[in-house]
Amino acid sequence: MGNGENSVPQTISSSNPKAAAQAASDMRNIVRRKLTGYVGFANLPNQWHRKSVRKGFNFNVMVVGESGLGKSTLVNTLFNTSLYPPKERKPPSLDISKTVSIQSISADIEENGVRLRLTVVDTPGFGDFINNDESWEPIVKNIEQRFDAYLDAENKVNRMNIVDNRIHAVVYFIQPTGHSLKPLDVEVMRKLHTKVNLIPVIAKADTLTDEEINVFKQRILADINHHRIQIFEGPRYELDDEETIAENNEIMSKVPFAVVGANTEVATADGRKVRGRAYPWGVIEVDNEEHCDFVKLRQMLIRTHMEELKENTNNFLYENYRSDKLTAMGVQQDSSVFKEVNPAVKQEEERSLHEAKLQKMELEMKMVFQQKVQEKESKLRQSEEELYARHREMKEQLERQRQELEEKKTRVEQGRPLEEKGKRKGFSLR
Repeated sequence: MGNGENSVPQTISSSNPKAAAQAASDMRNIVRRKLTGYVGFANLPNQWHRKSVRKGFNFNVMVVGESGLGKSTLVNTLFNTSLYPPKERKPPSLDISKTVSIQSISADIEENGVRLRLTVVDTPGFGDFINNDESWEPIVKNIEQRFDAYLDAENKVNRMNIVDNRIHAVVYFIQPTGHSLKPLDVEVMRKLHTKVNLIPVIAKADTLTDEEINVFKQRILADINHHRIQIFEGPRYELDDEETIAENNEIMSKVPFAVVGANTEVATADGRKVRGRAYPWGVIEVDNEEHCDFVKLRQMLIRTHMEELKENTNNFLYENYRSDKLTAMGVQQDSSVFKEVNPAVKQEEERSLHEAKLQKMELEMKMVFQQKVQEKESKLRQSEEELYARHREMKEQLERQRQELEEKKTRVEQGRPLEEKGKRKGFSLR
């Protein structure tokens, strides 16, 4: 359709009101137009950009994994800041907590005028015990408490300044064993994947060779598919260009991300200063995609999919939790509220309901009639059996009387007394 063309609005005609109403609400009948002049709503993204920059952003990420896998180092590497202070070495005699604790650290980060309120939730103690049964309960409980707090804030009278403390992403650290997921990993992922955006990473990937990493990734994905665990995947939009689609596909091809964290700069053999780790055989560069998947993890988590993580948390994960929570509390949804009513569709629905009601009444009447017929037949069968029994009894009695008379007749013909001696009663031939 050219710029100078005027499209005629499409009309819908049908003898069936229900079909017409359904066709009218069909999204395929929307007329696409191109404007002949400048109106100005193409500037809406710029307005949203100014509003967002002025308001600032927030992002809440939880890191879950055993101690010593480099969670703090990776977070500092991701956001290029000293969010976690250097840890002090604890003496072996120090008593270790027997439970999993939840620690939250928040910081305001600014980059090129864009402010980000970053909150990192750590889970020290997870997976560090001999018996890790139920060790995931504090983590799940903390996530649900944040959902409950947001739900409570939504139900208040004043909802202008709701603070979003919900977990937008969970970076789950997998120990670089090279074999497969441990039972603890499978169980924790199954508990978390319906409540948060799950992003699995292989920690300290520099302990494995490239071949071992590829095999390890395949085994992890096989376990995830076998146990039907949902991990976060970047959404695909209709207007995405080929470059964006290719970038998203490349990021998803690296899941689970094999990462290496490092906060210090080291010198390479050619004299460059890079973030990485120096070994006797060479230098592992954190920001080199040929060495590890750290860059792809950072692209998904921050550069390309941060808003998608927040939208998926709000529109899908939180809504499912909210619906289940309200349903469990006895709150029911009235589908007729805030619904546009089409008279033709409503009339058709009422007619269908009336027909269903008539069919139900007819079925109930048939059932009552059949029940009464069965009761009547049962009574008739019972009466018939009683009559047969009475008839059989009378017949037997008559047969006995006939036999007695035959016996008496025989006695008379033979001249024998009808009764034996000693009996006073009987027939006499006088």
